Amino acid sequence: MRSLLLFIILLSTMVQLSAQEDKSAEISWGQELREPSNTFLSNIIPFGTSSFYGLRQKSESGLDSKKEKIYVERYNEKMNLVKSKEIVLKYKKKHLEFEDFIKVGGELYILTSFNNQAKKKNYLFAQRLSKKTLTLSDKLVKIGEIDTRNIQKEGYFDHHISRDSSKILIYNSLPYKKGMPERFALHVFDDQFNELWTKDISLPYDDKYFSVEDYQVDNNGNVYLLGLNYKPQYFYTIMSYSNNGADFHEYPIKSKEKLITDLTFRVDDNGDLVCSGFYSEFNLGKIRGTCFFRIDTKSESIFNKNFNEFEFGFLTENLTAKQIEKARRSGKSKQKIGLQSFSLDKLILRSDGGALLIAEQYFIEEYDRPNYSSYYSPRYYPYSYYPHHYRTKEYYFNYNDIIIVNIRPDGEIEWATRIPKLQVSRNDGGYYSSYAVSIVRDKIYFIYNDTEENYDRNRRVEYTQEFTGGSRKSLIAVAEVSRDGAVEIFPLFKNRDADIITRPKMCKQIGKKNMIIYGEKGRLYRFGSVEFNKKV
Repeated sequence: MRSLLLFIILLSTMVQLSAQEDKSAEISWGQELREPSNTFLSNIIPFGTSSFYGLRQKSESGLDSKKEKIYVERYNEKMNLVKSKEIVLKYKKKHLEFEDFIKVGGELYILTSFNNQAKKKNYLFAQRLSKKTLTLSDKLVKIGEIDTRNIQKEGYFDHHISRDSSKILIYNSLPYKKGMPERFALHVFDDQFNELWTKDISLPYDDKYFSVEDYQVDNNGNVYLLGLNYKPQYFYTIMSYSNNGADFHEYPIKSKEKLITDLTFRVDDNGDLVCSGFYSEFNLGKIRGTCFFRIDTKSESIFNKNFNEFEFGFLTENLTAKQIEKARRSGKSKQKIGLQSFSLDKLILRSDGGALLIAEQYFIEEYDRPNYSSYYSPRYYPYSYYPHHYRTKEYYFNYNDIIIVNIRPDGEIEWATRIPKLQVSRNDGGYYSSYAVSIVRDKIYFIYNDTEENYDRNRRVEYTQEFTGGSRKSLIAVAEVSRDGAVEIFPLFKNRDADIITRPKMCKQIGKKNMIIYGEKGRLYRFGSVEFNKKV
């Protein structure tokens, strides 16, 4: 009976596990490569439709532990390494701290910082990197600075690039007194790092009960900050700085009926702010549905505001048959049902004004473990030992189901679907967990590590088996989401056949139909290219 109910549940969510030969994805591999010792790949930047660049980092040990080394690597369309070069982080004999490796306006840049203790300032610089020779330009462009009291309190920098890559926002903290509103500096540049405008801002809220969640710059150089106020009333707000920072507007996002728990936004081609996220009932603490609304920045009005509750079957999909039946009979229990620990990852704008929400269940479990060791006594008692007892912390990183919500332009849910996934690893930050996504025409493709046991047709599988990291039984699964919300899941390849373990967080879409796959094992690594929608 339980198997029948489970089958009905899976059928109702339109999830089909398939290992058919006529797959909609096909992979080709580059050559096996060996990485320099004690290095790791930390970033991939696609360039064009076939080649890409990688950033490799190496931390020095001992007295020079803070002097990190970085290397930039160029790969060709066959995913083979063409050139690798160490980037020397020095300027006029001064060591620079590496900050980031980015692409702006078709060019590559290395961002570095330097804490000038004599002037008590921390500077941020940009240097263009030659795509062919991988050498840095002699021109060091200062794009930010922070007043600092000492080397330990040097502040921080961050950045955001506009959708069309024509503008870049440099965002950094400014000194402020405890208990007072936080202060920040906004610097907006064009794609050649010519400064368009700059402004120091003071947030209109006490820093103790307010946090900045996101900041973005649009194609016209306007800046938007998303903040969350905790007290006296819990609400999100968006602050805009337009007309070269001269005009300020605030859009508080409040609801008397619902508690908005997660929110993100994007700027569409008309300059409107498209906002979407999840909501809960007050005092529930679980996600009940989605919120969606648009802000007209010209009239400063909010429209298409909509709260949509998830269907009962969607909220109870991972419950047992007994729990589902209990919730169905009890109105009170039904109201308490919701989703927990989902992290809002992406908001993708549809061409018709709607949006796609993508979220993943993510949480960390902490355990206090006892450890026992023995050490020998001094030489006077050579045959005895004393047991030594101490406790250590262990952290389990959980990356589970993915949910996708398709929202119409009026805010109504067109469909919501779930990709079943269970990934648990210990003390590694989820190194091989999570997923990568590609959008190809009217379909969405997710790739992630799974275990072979979930695709064993010779025995009955009544629940999703865990992927636990570098297991020999791991494989890469592909979940294909169609335009009607139907999900088809199939294994793409076994990690051991490629002699690597895939790192989904490092995989990126490159071109209209391809994704670069990256995997490693020990010091060996290789790239693969997945072509989606082969059936079209």
